[in-house]
Amino acid sequence: MNSPDAARVRPDAPRWRDGLADEARDELPRSATHAIVAAAAAIAFLGTLAFVVVVRPFAHDAVPSAMLVIAITTLAIFAVDLGWQRVYLRPSTGLDFGYDDPSWRRTLTKYLGLLASVGLVGAAYALLPQYHDGSFADYFHALRLIAIPWAVVALPYFHFVDRHMRAPHDGYFQMGALVLLRFRAVDRRVIVQHLLGWAIKGFFMALMWIFLCDDLRWLFVFDFGAVGSFANAYDFLYRAIYLVDVGIGTLGYAMAFRITDTHIRSAEPTMLGWLVALACYPPFWSSITYRYLPYGTGYPWNAWLAYRPWLFAIWGSGILVLSAVYVWATVIFAARFSNLTNRGIITNGPYRFTKHPAYIAKNLTWWMISVPFLPRDNLWDTLPRCAMLLGVNLIYFLRAKTEEWHLASDPDYVRYAMWIERHGWLRIFRRAPIVGRLAFGFRAPSGEPDVRMSP
Repeated sequence: MNSPDAARVRPDAPRWRDGLADEARDELPRSATHAIVAAAAAIAFLGTLAFVVVVRPFAHDAVPSAMLVIAITTLAIFAVDLGWQRVYLRPSTGLDFGYDDPSWRRTLTKYLGLLASVGLVGAAYALLPQYHDGSFADYFHALRLIAIPWAVVALPYFHFVDRHMRAPHDGYFQMGALVLLRFRAVDRRVIVQHLLGWAIKGFFMALMWIFLCDDLRWLFVFDFGAVGSFANAYDFLYRAIYLVDVGIGTLGYAMAFRITDTHIRSAEPTMLGWLVALACYPPFWSSITYRYLPYGTGYPWNAWLAYRPWLFAIWGSGILVLSAVYVWATVIFAARFSNLTNRGIITNGPYRFTKHPAYIAKNLTWWMISVPFLPRDNLWDTLPRCAMLLGVNLIYFLRAKTEEWHLASDPDYVRYAMWIERHGWLRIFRRAPIVGRLAFGFRAPSGEPDVRMSP
């Protein structure tokens, strides 16, 4: 799926009506990540995971084990993406290998911009007390292991990419120019987008990494002989599914490269978008769900159905199926997964059926796990708990809508969203008065979408 930059838009290109060209109204855009690439990611991840658990080349050390899993999975993804899909030739990369304009001055300016960007993230880690309690020790250990090799490899990579860029004054160049006090060369919009992108990396990569290491430690000591009942199998599969999710998520935040077309094209520009996204992650999530929206009854589904084995198995299987859909929605991104960014529009996998499969699946599992509709003391005590879980659902609804508003500047997303309007599985709910259109509809931007590439 290619997003043309402004320089490549033909003057005779079809005009847009309601955000969609007439001849493209019923065409699903090609996905940025091919399904085979996602399959390669899943196979490599699970295979390497099995290797580090069974062979244990690093014993119980989760950090190098996680690094090996991420490295092998990344190689599998990029081997298919570069070797078969040839993503480096996509216009959305901003690269033209028929064009060669080497400049060490530009390269060094960009390299300085890279170091300054990393330095700002490091300063945030040093200043914020959240990162000083030892919970991020695995992440900082990994950073110490890769810092020098990363700094060495980054310079020739920047030089190679820069010499083939038609518009080389990207975010790194702008950041370097700002550090050098070349204010006339600085584009404020580009700098803001660049800093937002690095803020996203800094926050989410640290979080995903410690989740991944914690899950690996759990897997190292797990007694597979105990998986003899559905209840034990459910406990194992539920956490294993989320292990895959955080593993692919970690990879996505780390592997943002222009040459692989996995770079950040744009970052969420609105405060509302950031607030509702960050609200769903630590340290904010616990405050919201335990202090302000405590929807749990203390009597979850497995206690409710403990003495009804058939219903227990059916209900638990439903939760696992929805969780599998959730992780499928992550894996299908492969190296392009990232919150709050556009790194290419995904139109296959579960996104072939609805725009927000992950959010729908996750919110349904919360209703099935916490069962807030079951009365404990009296019938009326279910109402506030259901209202609180609806409040959590509302947060995810706002996440979905702010993402749509952000991605609507990409013509590929407009084509995709309009296709879903016609063919998506949830299109029937749009007929519901007012709420249906608001929740399940998509309003394309007026005029022509903004097709400028983010640096």
